[in-house]
Amino acid sequence: MKTDSESGGPVRLPFARNWLSLTGLIVVMGSIFAFVLLLMFDLFAGQQNPYVGILTFVIAPGFFFLGACLYVVGRVLQRRQEAGAKGVPVRTRLVIDLSQKSHRRTLAGFVVGGLGFLLISAIGSYQTYHVTDSVVFCGQACHAPMEPQFVAYQHSPHARVACTDCHIGPGTGNFLKAKFNGVHQLYATAFDDFERPIHLSGKIDINQQTCEQCHWPERNAGNLERTYNHYLADEANTPFSVQLLLKVGGAEGALGHGSGIHWHMNINNRVEYIATDKYRQEIPWVRITDAAGKVTEFRSPDFKDEPSAHTLHTMDCTDCHNRPAHQFKAPADSVDLAIDQGLLSTNLPTIKLAAMQALTAEAATQDEGVANIASLMAKSYPDQPKEVVKQAVDELQRIYRQNFFPEMKVNWSTHPNNIGHKDWPGCFRCHDDKHKSTDGTRKLGGSDCNSCHTILAQGDRTQIRELNPDGHPFLHVDAEYSDFSCTECHTGGIMKE
Repeated sequence: MKTDSESGGPVRLPFARNWLSLTGLIVVMGSIFAFVLLLMFDLFAGQQNPYVGILTFVIAPGFFFLGACLYVVGRVLQRRQEAGAKGVPVRTRLVIDLSQKSHRRTLAGFVVGGLGFLLISAIGSYQTYHVTDSVVFCGQACHAPMEPQFVAYQHSPHARVACTDCHIGPGTGNFLKAKFNGVHQLYATAFDDFERPIHLSGKIDINQQTCEQCHWPERNAGNLERTYNHYLADEANTPFSVQLLLKVGGAEGALGHGSGIHWHMNINNRVEYIATDKYRQEIPWVRITDAAGKVTEFRSPDFKDEPSAHTLHTMDCTDCHNRPAHQFKAPADSVDLAIDQGLLSTNLPTIKLAAMQALTAEAATQDEGVANIASLMAKSYPDQPKEVVKQAVDELQRIYRQNFFPEMKVNWSTHPNNIGHKDWPGCFRCHDDKHKSTDGTRKLGGSDCNSCHTILAQGDRTQIRELNPDGHPFLHVDAEYSDFSCTECHTGGIMKE
């Protein structure tokens, strides 16, 4: 006796006895195909992408379960139909009789559709992979809460370095962290479950290897000359400039002797510390191990704890360079730069102070902050030329949009910048003259302004020309300099009284 297939009769599929179940199987096959393809892309890509985890471990499995549900529903409906027949044989819905022209056409259409679905899955997976690897996706499509970081990144020196180049650490552990953290971020964005402002979570380490492609640790930078032009908050907007020779130096090695600020790099020396706050602004304990293996511990007077009771951090580049691509500039620095470039006219009396007051006025939204600037400047300068005031308003609104994000509670004051020590403790977190060695013979000094930089010139337009290669003693603008921290008065915004 011949079977149906041998006689050219109908062919029955044992695993899909109805069109709904067969459709489910095709979707399942497509999801498995997409999952494997995305996984292969990610494993063999030159650069890792954390957001592929969303596609691989959320979207693809979602289609898998959709297909599985279609398959099960089809089988359940078929069994109910068979049970309701009360013993009367029920012909299987999915019967492919190749002897019938209509069946052959239906089968051909289904095969073409299935292959097309797999092709679309492949192309869609490939294209989506590249979309999720883009800066636009990181900053806008998926990360609406990250708008402040995205805007700051676009105006940073690293604006051409892709987000994923820095935000995935090396090794398998960080790879897996990135995958699961991408899924967590999807959940947080969908359900508005995230803190404001957003800070570095520590869930994914910064990939320092990316930094070292350009800023390799063995490089000795030597001394770098920098000039900082400031303006006083007085009626004349008096200029006050400082020209420095920064003693950057570098590590011990073939390219130079270990010296300067970059002595801290952990090549020949190892610096470890304890921070008592999550932003690492309070550092009461430091341990230094030099190239000879000598260990010296330094403590601030109030720190009596055992180091073993705290998390020990090993100092690296990001302890000082903590805002390399997402810096929210302080109003004082932004206004100084705008005045220096002629975008804010010094013909407007006390423009430095008025500009900072306008920028730091309370606002619930960015639009409200922008409107406040126009209103406050109009009130401050009712008798000044309108075109000059308008230019000032336009420039201040530009500064505001780049650095102030009230909806996310983000501005310069919410994200410490540890380079320097003017507006944030920075260097003075350790070098405050208070950290002393356990034997009391050494301290981490910071009161000598020429330790890390030489003040070549300082003062107004005339005084700044008086260069001294040996360095001037630091001249404070409106008070006699004494041994104090800059941050006691300087905030980046309105000066403390």
